[in-house]
Amino acid sequence: MKPIISIIVPIYNMEVYLPRCLNSLLAQSYPLFEIIAVNDGSTDGSLAVLKSYAAADSRIRIIDSANGGVAAARNLGLSSCRGQYIGFVDPDDWVESEMYGEMHAAALEHDADIVMCGYTREFGTHANPKPFPLPDLTVLRGDELQSGMTRRLIGPLGAETASPEHLDAWGTVWSKLYRAELLTKGDIAFQHLTVIGSNEDTLFNVTVFRKASSFLFLNRPYYHYWRANEQSITTRHKPELQQRFLVQYEQLEAAIGDSSNTADYRKALSNRVALNVMGLGLNIISPSNPASLIGKLDQIKALLSQPRMKAALSEFDTSASSLVWKLFFTAARLRLSMPLYIMLNGIEWLRSKKKRRNVNEADSHSAGRDHHEPGRIGNDAHELLPANEQKRHSI
Repeated sequence: MKPIISIIVPIYNMEVYLPRCLNSLLAQSYPLFEIIAVNDGSTDGSLAVLKSYAAADSRIRIIDSANGGVAAARNLGLSSCRGQYIGFVDPDDWVESEMYGEMHAAALEHDADIVMCGYTREFGTHANPKPFPLPDLTVLRGDELQSGMTRRLIGPLGAETASPEHLDAWGTVWSKLYRAELLTKGDIAFQHLTVIGSNEDTLFNVTVFRKASSFLFLNRPYYHYWRANEQSITTRHKPELQQRFLVQYEQLEAAIGDSSNTADYRKALSNRVALNVMGLGLNIISPSNPASLIGKLDQIKALLSQPRMKAALSEFDTSASSLVWKLFFTAARLRLSMPLYIMLNGIEWLRSKKKRRNVNEADSHSAGRDHHEPGRIGNDAHELLPANEQKRHSI
């Protein structure tokens, strides 16, 4: 029987976590689905795991390809979909058994092009449900969809800028079920991180949402986003990151196009650029950056003087922000390299402390643990940072 839902799983060296992911998908209460498992040149036993599962269940289809990165793997999966709806799952994550059945039923009942559910961030010893400020069964159509959700994907406006941790929480592809024709017709594709630097999910979704007519939000945490294996204490310096972000902004502008909401879209994008000063600044101060202190200060000054960043910071409204963020963005706007360097190091220290705690806790618990202690929401330093819930995949 032809599948109704196609679930794309891009896989690179996930032998340890893959069984948990596949078991959760095969346990779906809604049976009419296919799993398109794209092995992206794994060098561990991931392919053997896939073959074992595929031999036992014909709903698993394997695409074995050379390593090209998560964008290429997802695009390969898109080209092979047979379902009327398409979802994405990362191979170290897992889903509730009712996820796709409930999302599909909701899509049919409300004639929704895109359905999104909530998710829980899993750290091995505790779990933090991600809070979303929308009621369950919220439906957005037409201009309400474009001025609300599409604009939110592009960037924050007004009081939203005071909560940078939500910047890309709406933009994940794995929390959504899409009407297939939205993704398989036209020029919809994922962009590689070597081109845009980060946020490939958000850019993809902006392009898709601009073509959509209806959206439904289920405020139910069906998806489990595994973060314990992401908690590397140090972050590799990427000298090309700023240039790639500029390309990302250009592609977002191209996706925005012209409409009655263009002014809000452009303001939202400007706010995104301003908020990105933190991630780009943290990249500069990385211990793996070989530059001297003076060199790093010069790089910060150059970042703050870049025309697009300079304009965004000059327009960025911090009236709704906490005192800490007001000080941070004031230093950025005035191009005060040393104060900003000190604050960035303070932020990095808080991040490293949080990551170190999660690594230590995860090491003492099994990856497949079924029950988790409830975590706090919004009460620690990690929650104050702009969120990028879009995982980094090796190539």
